[in-house]
Amino acid sequence: MPLSESDEARFFVRLWTAAGRVLRERAEKTKGVLLMTLGWIGLGHMGVPMALRLRQAGHQVNVYNRTVEKTASLVKEGAVALESPRAVVEQSDIIFLMLADGPAITAVFEQEDGLLTSALSGKTLINLSTISPEQSIMFAERAEQIGATYIEAPVSGSVGVAEAGQLVLLLGGDEQAIAACRPYFEILGKESIHFGAHGTGSSAKLAINLLLALVGEGVAETLLLGERAGLDKNKLLQLIGASGMNTPLFQGKQTMYREEKFPPAFPLRLMAKDLGLITEEAKRLTLDLPLATTANKQYQNALEEGHGDEDMAAIYLALKKN
Repeated sequence: MPLSESDEARFFVRLWTAAGRVLRERAEKTKGVLLMTLGWIGLGHMGVPMALRLRQAGHQVNVYNRTVEKTASLVKEGAVALESPRAVVEQSDIIFLMLADGPAITAVFEQEDGLLTSALSGKTLINLSTISPEQSIMFAERAEQIGATYIEAPVSGSVGVAEAGQLVLLLGGDEQAIAACRPYFEILGKESIHFGAHGTGSSAKLAINLLLALVGEGVAETLLLGERAGLDKNKLLQLIGASGMNTPLFQGKQTMYREEKFPPAFPLRLMAKDLGLITEEAKRLTLDLPLATTANKQYQNALEEGHGDEDMAAIYLALKKN
């Protein structure tokens, strides 16, 4: 039976009302961000929770990881797993890279179906990985030579911080390009700091990770000194927590020290890698950093002793053996 004119009018009013409600809900969910298609390459400890936050904010997210199984949790939430970096670029507007090191990024650029084989012109690459400033500048030049926009955005924080969207993003690159991407950074972290041109964000990441390494070793040595003197470890942990030396980092790891089990929030092997970058950067800058040199040696020893896949706080176990 055909609708009367009045029934037809009411139908379209209801239809447009419903459509408007959906659009308002999507705008609220994404904080008004234009719903561009996002690509994500690299689904390690940090990549998964960060990509998941973007997906849960309402964005279409295409994902690629060399180990395909690591895409499963994202696909379950509606992300699309693609077969290559080239496919991610071709089907995305903004592409995030979260990889372990410079060689891994080089491989993604240069492999047979990598970034350099795709139509990168007009796309934006956001490199969240921790690499040297020189490497970041090199990747920026390679991307921009073929018409892409490159932003470096290494992050400070571990897995739990990433899950909560409380990371700090350390930015380097063009100010206007960064401004256009800040709504995405706001989904990923609590603060984003623009340090300047390409390379400066990576320099900031090495600086803060040096402090992280020194604090980790300092807590370990404090506990070992007290224990060797016959003090109860639980009371030592209580002391640190009640003192001016208490930090969110310590609060997040004190159970690890108490139980001597170190599930990786930030794997020790990555800290050892970063300390290698830090000491090389200090040499390049003709800067004497004796604590960095010592920390590099101790974390490398811990890596060689088999603690690489444990949390960085497992430096405690390595020092305890000596």
